[in-house]
Amino acid sequence: MLVSFFDHKGIVLYELISQGQTINQQCYLELLTSLQESVRRNIHGIWPHKWILHHDNAPVYDVLTVCEFLAKKSFTKLDQPHYSPDLAPCDILHFPKLKNALNGKRFADISDIQCNVKTLLRGIQENDFQDCFRQ
Repeated sequence: MLVSFFDHKGIVLYELISQGQTINQQCYLELLTSLQESVRRNIHGIWPHKWILHHDNAPVYDVLTVCEFLAKKSFTKLDQPHYSPDLAPCDILHFPKLKNALNGKRFADISDIQCNVKTLLRGIQENDFQDCFRQ
């Protein structure tokens, strides 16, 4: 499973989650901690004041420990309206690009797939991210 966080300039953090792992509260809290550190290290001057977290409506995002973590770390959260999958930027940007590029290819194993996905993610241009947010 691929989890990615990005802004209008590009990928901020992506994690490939082990096969069989679910995104529960502990896993998501670890991802948010990694995200916070990545933003703090790589995008100087915006944390926490100009960073807005937008994600879909997965139940784990509303767990009390996650909400407390977001509040404590000064995350501004933009909720997605219920039943609005068309508002998920990754559905507009990542998935079609990955799907089209990987369609019909054969891979030796999971690590081969992961390597190809990482290469494709790094190859997405800044203007593609900006177009995604405009859409």
